[in-house]
Amino acid sequence: MSIVPAAAQVLAVLRYLARQAAPVPAAAISRDVGLPRSTTYHLLDTLAADGFVVHLPEERRYGLGVSAFELASGYERQAPFQRLARAPLATLVDRTGHNANLAVLHGREVIYVIEERAPGRAPLVSEVGVRLPAHLTASGRAVLALLPPAQVRAIFPDRSAFVLRHGVGPASLTALRGLLAQVRRRGYATEEGEVTPGLSSVAAPVLDHHAHPIAGVSVTFPGESADESERHRIAGHVAQTARELTRRVGGVTAARR
Repeated sequence: MSIVPAAAQVLAVLRYLARQAAPVPAAAISRDVGLPRSTTYHLLDTLAADGFVVHLPEERRYGLGVSAFELASGYERQAPFQRLARAPLATLVDRTGHNANLAVLHGREVIYVIEERAPGRAPLVSEVGVRLPAHLTASGRAVLALLPPAQVRAIFPDRSAFVLRHGVGPASLTALRGLLAQVRRRGYATEEGEVTPGLSSVAAPVLDHHAHPIAGVSVTFPGESADESERHRIAGHVAQTARELTRRVGGVTAARR
């Protein structure tokens, strides 16, 4: 597959701006994206002319423009990822007998975009549209484990970033890093009552064509009723579903990384 360098640079700038909490100086964009300063200004001028970037002259900063919002709105209307994921998640529910979810990372939270409920199972706190602290959820941990360490550090810069729901879970970057290392070794993430007491979850990441994590697939079940064998069974089905979704979006599976 051939790559157009200019297009790749534009996308890198837009992705960078989308990850920032506020508009940023051109110098920061140039440094963090790895572009020459002159190239960065040319790209920003072009993007600003088409409304994808807005320049704030008084602050000497750049942020996303209205055209970027229109793109995001179009994606939300079409919901292609959700359409691709719906059938595999329904199959996952059939195979495990438990509720399944798909969540995406947004800042230091995850947003649940699909919920498939098993017959007879009670609804969960992780309904569609709900946001939860990423470091407490299995889906969030599955995604965070595959992000560059510098990005994780930027998301969780100090202890104030570590919100706890029930007094349990990682409360520092050191603790989170240790937990994420376990996720990478195991190949899937877990959480035990940190979101809802008595409930456990298992999650695995969905990867894009750069092997970058774009979502987490999870199954939630009563923790006390699942022994080690049952947890391994559920984890196997979750990982298989994540690989299927990775294939569906044209991503790179773990076996090919």
